[in-house]
Amino acid sequence: MDEQFLADQYPDVLRTLLLDRSAGRNILWATDDYKDLSQMHQGQAEITFAAITGEYAGVIAPRVDKPAKVQAERTKRKAEVFTPSWVCNLQNNLVDEVWFGRPDVFNRASEKTWVATTGKIDFSEESSRSWKVYVDENRLEITCGEAPYLVSRYDTTSGEKIPLGERIGLLDRKLRVVSENVDNEQEWLKWSQRAFEATYGFEYQGDSLLLARENLLASYGDYMLASLDRFPTAGELKRIAVILSWNLWQMDGLTGFPPYSDAAYYEQKQNTLDLFEIESSPLPVPCHIRDWRAKKTHTFNSLLSERRQK
Repeated sequence: MDEQFLADQYPDVLRTLLLDRSAGRNILWATDDYKDLSQMHQGQAEITFAAITGEYAGVIAPRVDKPAKVQAERTKRKAEVFTPSWVCNLQNNLVDEVWFGRPDVFNRASEKTWVATTGKIDFSEESSRSWKVYVDENRLEITCGEAPYLVSRYDTTSGEKIPLGERIGLLDRKLRVVSENVDNEQEWLKWSQRAFEATYGFEYQGDSLLLARENLLASYGDYMLASLDRFPTAGELKRIAVILSWNLWQMDGLTGFPPYSDAAYYEQKQNTLDLFEIESSPLPVPCHIRDWRAKKTHTFNSLLSERRQK
């Protein structure tokens, strides 16, 4: 599922995947890797429909397909280093070992690989540890890149494709649980959507963020085909794309603001009341994320502050 395919078949879905809900515009490139292509591809420019389709179709590629020189520069400038799937799996397994109170729930790791468990995942009879609670548990991948901790359609370091039954992402696990515990299409649609609503990630560079959103959207199609024996409709894809445009957002993790925002200036102005000062430009807006269960939005920094106070 690439940009040109989405542009041709589901243009409204692609436009939704490009949105920055906090800033009220499209996500930014936030990298100079494409600046020689055109004025549309400058680091501080928005990623537009036209900049990634037509003559520019295929311009965005996964890290593993980028030239070695570009990979090295991105590592140098932005500390971009992707994690092998076997390492992602080990860390995700630790999260689930704490939640379930036992190891090897979804797979058994060995050396630099793993073998998926067979049979239905066993959940406690306690209401606080039911499969529905597991699906609704919030999971966040920080500086997510192409989101290898959330979905594992391919190994981000090798490009090797991973079969559906062997996937190890946090969202992969939720969708496996949904598929094992519902017995009709309506319930699958409901709980798979809730799985997406409880899965979050943020990333600075716009091309990686778009790839992450596309990877999660494609995973929705993969699991639907396996569970319901059909592909998503345009409306179903749009519904998931809306969630992804909120839950996978563009942010500088050091400030809690979108790229190129003057966060220090913003914080200073928040503490200064000057009714007669005329602003020449609007203040930068901090990054907002959506709490789908409570039907509220929060700034990332406010949630971080609350967490620190506990």
